[in-house]
Amino acid sequence: QVKLVESGGGSVQAGGSLRLSCAASEFAYTYSRYCMGWFRQAPGKEREGVATIGRERRASYADSVKGRFTISKDNAKEVLYLEMNNLTTDDTGMYYCAFSMGGYCDLQADFTYWGQGTQVTVSI
Repeated sequence: QVKLVESGGGSVQAGGSLRLSCAASEFAYTYSRYCMGWFRQAPGKEREGVATIGRERRASYADSVKGRFTISKDNAKEVLYLEMNNLTTDDTGMYYCAFSMGGYCDLQADFTYWGQGTQVTVSI
């Protein structure tokens, strides 16, 4: 079973930056096909996709974060990152990293392994 642990969340003022990390275990990156992603959920709202990255580092972003967030990964360390810049209050939420076996990452249902989440709070 793939295990994921997020870190790097916290409180920041609008316009600031944070970098989230997600450490994977059990050699998740050795799978021939997989997709990693970041999701977030604000209070009272549905969980939404933020960014995904495939085994070959092709990345996709939600329109709301394009140009501000960057997803990347370190294959050797099996760590997924999310660089978050120019944060706004709309970015507040619980952020989760997730792993999709088979390389499918078009739907949230494709992601079968999830971390516990890390809270990001952006104040005015």
